[in-house]
Amino acid sequence: MTLAQAVVAGAEPDELARLDVPATYRAAHLRKDEVGTFDQDEPDKDVRRTLHVGEVPMPELAEDEVLIAVLASAINFNTVWSAMFEPIPTFAFLERFGRTDPRHDLPTHVLGSDAAGVVVRTGRAVRRWRIGDRVVTSPAYVDGEDPVVQHDGMLAADLRAWGFETNFGGLADFAVVKATQLLPKPRHLTWEEAACNMLCASTAYRMLVGERGARMKQGDVVLLWGATGGLGGYGVQLVLGGGGIPVGVVSSPEKAELLRRMGCPYVIDRAQFDDLGEEKAWRRLGAEVRRLVGEDPAIVFEHTGRETFGASVYVARRGGAVVTCGSSSGYAHEYDNRHLWMKLKRIIGSHGANYQECHEVNRLISLGLIHPTLSTVYPLTRAAEAARAVQLNQHVGKVGVLALAPAEGLGVEDPGLRERVGEERLRLFRPR
Repeated sequence: MTLAQAVVAGAEPDELARLDVPATYRAAHLRKDEVGTFDQDEPDKDVRRTLHVGEVPMPELAEDEVLIAVLASAINFNTVWSAMFEPIPTFAFLERFGRTDPRHDLPTHVLGSDAAGVVVRTGRAVRRWRIGDRVVTSPAYVDGEDPVVQHDGMLAADLRAWGFETNFGGLADFAVVKATQLLPKPRHLTWEEAACNMLCASTAYRMLVGERGARMKQGDVVLLWGATGGLGGYGVQLVLGGGGIPVGVVSSPEKAELLRRMGCPYVIDRAQFDDLGEEKAWRRLGAEVRRLVGEDPAIVFEHTGRETFGASVYVARRGGAVVTCGSSSGYAHEYDNRHLWMKLKRIIGSHGANYQECHEVNRLISLGLIHPTLSTVYPLTRAAEAARAVQLNQHVGKVGVLALAPAEGLGVEDPGLRERVGEERLRLFRPR
């Protein structure tokens, strides 16, 4: 029996420890010799051309790292950027990292910043995790010896996004993580449900709830772009759970209906605003928010970037905040600065989440207070198609990927809690 087979069969820790770690493993990866595949002005940089699934070498573990057997993973937009080689090829990250850790500078880059699985090996300095532990991963890869990490790991000079700026990510049968990336798997979730949460849920938590984000309070009106997407689906839940008033922006009647089933009372159809690059559209958006809730947003939840940022700055209330964690529609933002400085608004940059913030949001998930936004699941063999669906925005919520798990629906350890939460809530984003 192989190590992978033993994990799937539910083998005891002693048996997992006795079995050999394979020399190679199956992974979704990029190839360094394919950098330059796309022309700079190519209109459709189809990630299916560059994202491959096949065998890659198994790395050695550092003393503070853990090898996990991945049962399931998920697609994030950083996988799309990686496979497009934008804004720069990720091999540049690996080459830089390779100056201090040569293991990562390879001709293949294994992608993926989410995973759920079983610990199968631990480095000799790892104290809190054991072989056989069921875990989920958080994406921040930091140096624990950097003093600033004790304050906020996201301020570390060498902060890296695992599976994006490091090698050996989660879209694979095995993955290498630091021990400080691990959290207990929520016991009422399946492998694929557990794997889809941490990157987006923790990012949304830091943006809205954490001490370094917008610090939402009860009664705050929060405008959320892409409210049924990977980030937005968690953002809406956090606003509702914290006593805020969510106003979700979506792009179709189907997504609007999903928002209402989530309990979001106010929904805006983005299609009614022709050109969000013009102030007249910003004014109409602001008027629509006031028509719905009677006031301007205290917080605007931003991650779409260039197409919406000017509108976000405009519609935030006097003294309000725009909190941003990304720019899926482009990095070069334009906005009218008069609406920022003269009305004392703030722009808050937010990136990922530190270990404590990940712990807090994983606790909410484990208590059944925040639910997965999983909508579709692909096998690892079709990881490129899964990434393509995200690239084309053909999805809602999160797109999952089964790695070692042979089927969906496995891994539930607390069926009682699952029953109390309810299948309808847990599968809200799945096709009805």
